[in-house]
Amino acid sequence: MDLGFETIGNACIIVHDRRPVLATDPWLFGDAYFGSWRLSHAVPPEQQDHVAACDYVWISHGHPDHLSLPSLERLRGKKILVPDHHGSRIYNDLHSLGFDVQILPCGKWFPISDRVRVASLANYNQDATLVMDVDGHLIIDANDAGNRGSSRFLDRERRRFTKRSFIACLTGYGDADMINFFDEQGNRVLPAAANKEPCGPGIKALLDHYDIDYFAPSSSMHRYNRTDSGWADEYATPVDEHARHFDGGRRTCLPAFVQFDLYTGSYQQIRPPKNDGPLVAPEQFGDDWSTQLDSKDVDQLRQYLARVTHLPNVLGHVNFRVGGKDHVIDINREHKRGVTFETPRQSLMQAVEWNAFDDILIGNFCKTTLHGDWWGKSGADALYPHVTPFLTKFGDNGGAYTTAELQAYFKEYLSRGFTEFSAEPGEQEMRAALASYLPA
Repeated sequence: MDLGFETIGNACIIVHDRRPVLATDPWLFGDAYFGSWRLSHAVPPEQQDHVAACDYVWISHGHPDHLSLPSLERLRGKKILVPDHHGSRIYNDLHSLGFDVQILPCGKWFPISDRVRVASLANYNQDATLVMDVDGHLIIDANDAGNRGSSRFLDRERRRFTKRSFIACLTGYGDADMINFFDEQGNRVLPAAANKEPCGPGIKALLDHYDIDYFAPSSSMHRYNRTDSGWADEYATPVDEHARHFDGGRRTCLPAFVQFDLYTGSYQQIRPPKNDGPLVAPEQFGDDWSTQLDSKDVDQLRQYLARVTHLPNVLGHVNFRVGGKDHVIDINREHKRGVTFETPRQSLMQAVEWNAFDDILIGNFCKTTLHGDWWGKSGADALYPHVTPFLTKFGDNGGAYTTAELQAYFKEYLSRGFTEFSAEPGEQEMRAALASYLPA
C-alpha cells in the first residue's frame, strides 16, 4: 500500500507512506488487566510485521490495552512518542526501562514521513487524541479520550484537510469500564451494557457532529480471559455490532479490521481469527481469592488512600474484602457513604504498588458494593466524578493528590488551550466537582 492505514487489534492504527511508518497503541498479543482481558481476535502475522517495520510508535495513555509492555518489548529501537501528560508518568516509566521516548507538545505538528505528520492532544483525564495529516487526509485516533477540548484544535486546523476524514474511537455497549457491581444484599447490579443498545445511531451522530466521513471501530475489541471475569463476556461488544442500525447516508461505518487505500478510497477487510480458548484460572496470574491481607498490607492501603485529599469531602469509608475478611478504612465518618472492594490480595497490592488501581476495576474481577446514598446514582456513575478520577486519573497517573497539586494540574491543562467542559451532564458534573481546583 503506497498511502493508507490499517486498523487491527484493540486500538492499533498502522499508517503507511510507501511503507509502514507509524503504529498507535500496539497491543499485539498477551493479556491485560492482571490477565483479565485478551484480544478478541489474534493480530495476523502480516500486521505484526507491519508494526515491527514502523519507525514510530505512539502511546495514548497508560491502560494496558493501549500500553502493552510485552508488545513494546518486541519494538525496542523504535521511537516511542507519548502525549504531554502532566507528571510525565508514561515518559518516565518507559524511559527508565530503556526505551527511546519523546514527548509531543500539545497541538504541535510532528513529521513522521514525507507525507505524514501528527499532532498529539493530551487531556486532563490522562488520555490523548492523535490527529494525523496523511497527505491531506484527516485521521483522528481518539481511542478512549473523548473530546474534552480536542475539538478546539480541529476547529483551528480543519481547513487544511481537503480530502477524506476518519475517526477511530471507543464505542460499544459500555463494558470497557468497571461494571462488576453488587447491591448490599449481594445481588449483581446489571450494567448499562446489558441493554445492548445499537451502536450505529450514536456513531452516525458523532460523524454528523464533527462532519467526518468514516468511522473506524476502536478500543473495544477485547473479551474476558479469567474464570472470575468471564461472566462479563455476555456484555462485551461483538466486532460486527458497531454498524447495527447505522444509517449513514454519505458517511460510512467501516468494519472493525481494515486496510484502507487512501489513493483509491477503497478498503479491504482483514479477517483475523477469533482469539478463542478456555478461560484461565486467576491462580495462573498469582491471584488466590483465599489469601488474606496482613497488617502491613492494610497500612499500605490506608496510606494509599490518605494521599487523595479530595476523598474526605465525599466519602465515609472504604472496605477491602480480601480472603473473606473485611478491612474498613475510615475516610470521613461524617459521610454515610462507603464502598467495598472485594478482590484478591496479589492484584490489589500490585495495583497499589504500581499506582494502577484502575486496572483491578476495569478487569472486572473485583466486586464492588456501594453503601449509603450516592446521590441517587448506582454503578460506575456513582463513583464518578468524586472518587475514581481523583484516585486513578489525577492521582495514580497524574501525581496530583493535594489541593495545591490539583490546582497546578488543571492550571497547566487549561493554559494549553485544548481543555474544555462540554454541555453534556457528565462534563458539567465534573466541572462542578473540580470547582475548587480550577483557576478563576
